[in-house]
Amino acid sequence: MKAAPEAQKRLLDLAELDSAADRLAHRRRTLPELAEIDEQTKRFAKLSTEVIEAETEAGDLAREQAKAEADVDTVRTRSERDQKRLDSGAVTSPKDLASLQSEITSLHRRQGDLEEVVLEIMERREAADAKAVDLVAQRDALASTRAVAEDRRDAALAEIDKDAADVQQRRGDVVADIPADLMTLYTKLKGQYGVAAAMLYRGQCQGCKVSLSIAEMNRIKAAPHDEVLRCDECRRILVRTPESGL
Repeated sequence: MKAAPEAQKRLLDLAELDSAADRLAHRRRTLPELAEIDEQTKRFAKLSTEVIEAETEAGDLAREQAKAEADVDTVRTRSERDQKRLDSGAVTSPKDLASLQSEITSLHRRQGDLEEVVLEIMERREAADAKAVDLVAQRDALASTRAVAEDRRDAALAEIDKDAADVQQRRGDVVADIPADLMTLYTKLKGQYGVAAAMLYRGQCQGCKVSLSIAEMNRIKAAPHDEVLRCDECRRILVRTPESGL
């Protein structure tokens, strides 16, 4: 393939711009904020689940407490009713009096047991409510922290996108100076090796960092200036410059 030396040198500008674009793309993929936000999102989801579980437990305990308190009220009402019957003197039979007194005693004992149950449920409910409040606070604090990280991410991405747009614009200007057939070869090699063109600098290919033999340097020195050369080692386009050491 033949191409004017100046067109070949423009490949070095193009390779530099493509490397800059690749670095920007890598930076975009590996922003620290991305991993930070991902981890925070996982923690937020975990906390959200824990909040639901804690609030559900607190709700269940509230209903359990209400039922236990209703049971206490039922027993208390029945006990008060029996006590009024006893105090009224309406029951005169010794057997019935004994039975009524026994029932009142039993109801008092039952009421005491139920009130203990209510107190135990209340303690569990208070703990569940406190846990739910703490988890909600943790979740909301994490949401604020994540929002700050997202702002940093967005600012960094905007800067990267701005730089990438500038690189692409400059790349378009360089591509306009390169013949189509040479550009086709460059694009093919870039897909294969990542970097498609390298400078020959003081007898060394800057693509693979291999120093050329004297025989190879003599062959290159004898080649026409417009011949497109390839590095025998890495197969990249080898661009000659005044610093090539020829």
